[in-house]
Order: sequence, then structure tokens, then C-alpha cells
Amino acid sequence: MTPIAEPRPQHWPEAKPACCKPHPFVDVDRLSLHYGEKSAFQDVTLSISRGCITALVGPSGCGKTSFLTCLNRLTDLIPTCVVAGRITIDKLDVLAPQTDVIQLRRRIGMIFQKPNPFPLSIRRNLEFPLREHGMRDRTQLSSAIETSLREVGLWDEVKDRLDFPALALSGGQQQRLCIARSLALAPEMLLMDEPCSALDPISSGVVEDLIVSLRGRYTILIVTHNLAQARRIADYAALFWVQNGIGRLIETGRAKQLFEEPRNPLTTAYISGIRG
Repeated sequence: MTPIAEPRPQHWPEAKPACCKPHPFVDVDRLSLHYGEKSAFQDVTLSISRGCITALVGPSGCGKTSFLTCLNRLTDLIPTCVVAGRITIDKLDVLAPQTDVIQLRRRIGMIFQKPNPFPLSIRRNLEFPLREHGMRDRTQLSSAIETSLREVGLWDEVKDRLDFPALALSGGQQQRLCIARSLALAPEMLLMDEPCSALDPISSGVVEDLIVSLRGRYTILIVTHNLAQARRIADYAALFWVQNGIGRLIETGRAKQLFEEPRNPLTTAYISGIRG
């Protein structure tokens, strides 16, 4: 089936300006993660500001994605995975045994590197999570679907094709549908694991513009290997590195400071292309 064409949306909802004063939403204290005998990263302490875009950068294998999966406890799905330390999200102790993981993942959506729409219609992709979380009224479902599709700039592109297969969409549209699927559940935070890396440059630009448009309404933590992208969109940035085979957080701060006046020589070497 021929993919539906992907025009570049003309207007996004107006993004709020970059954060001026840090207001922590996530506090991570001495977090470590092990896969069996292998340590992915150790002793990461990081504060993530509410309503801002924070970029995690660094070479492959330094623990960025593993760190991301700790925040909504996707690590629970890996039998050999052991997480130590403390994560507090808006006063919620994420790693506490009594934490409701289903509600946690509703509050904190996850967008993966490769678009992963369900092999269902566009409509059913959005209905499915809403029904799973108790929404049954058809009017409410229709309203929530339209709202989330508008928020990612897809409504005008697909409103007459809602019963078409989601897999007929282009790669960029599929990724925006996946973002809409997360937004339909009204999360407070989005975790994004290289959301543009599997897309062509035009689709990547559309998704990047979308991410910027979500600033202020959602707290966004994005893993990216694209340093130019991190410079363009991030309010804050954090550099992970591998030392003695273990991922470490090397430097964190406002993105402008980290990219233009880094404090750590490793950061300087990485952003200048000498290392990494």
C-alpha cells in the first residue's frame, strides 16, 4: 500500500519559551543499573526541570537509553536487571515496591527509536490505550483522538483516513502517531530514545519541530546522538561517557553552557569531534 504523503505542518501549537529558572520535576540520586554482572552505568545524580527539554548525549554504550528506561521502570521487564539508588518524580518514589507501575507509565510516556504503531487502524492505535485505561464513551474517545492528533499536527493529514492501517503512514507520520498515542493519556513527561534517527531528513525536521512545540506543556528527556539537534532544541543537556567500561555522567547544565563553555575536558573533546 502506498504510504500517505507527509506534508510539513504549517502551524504547531505555540511553544512556551525555554525555562529561565530550574524547577525540578525529576530528581535522580546515585542511580546505578546492572545487567547481571555487567554494569551499564553507576552513580548518576541528575535533576530534570519541569516543562523543559533535556538532552542526553554521549557515545554509544554509555548508558543513556538504560538510564531512560529506569524512569518509567521498563527495567522491570528485564529479569537480570538490578537498579540501585533513588528516583523521585514530583514526590513519587519511583523505585518503591508499592509504586503503581501502570499509573507511572501513564504519567511518563516513552517514544522509541523506531516508530512502533500497532498493526491496527490509525483510530484503533489511539483508542487502544484509552480503552485500556478505562475510557469507553464514544464521544470522549473521538474527542481525545482528535485532540492528540491535532497536538502532533496529524489531524488534517489523516482525519479522513482514520480507519486506514497505521502502517500505511510514512515513517515520520508513524512516529508522530506514536507520540500522539502517548499524549492521548495526558502524561506529564515524555521519554524519547533517538526519536528522529530512523527518519529521513524532512521527517526528522517535522518531528524535531513537534518536540519543540511541546516545550512547557510536557517535561521532555531525549536521548540523541545528533549534537546539532541537541543544540537546537534542548534547554539543558547532560553528557554520559564510558570510564573503565562503565557509563558515567560527566557533565550537566544548561545546553548553551555545555556546548559553548564546557567545564570538563571530555565534554570539550566530544562536542568538538576529537573524542566519541
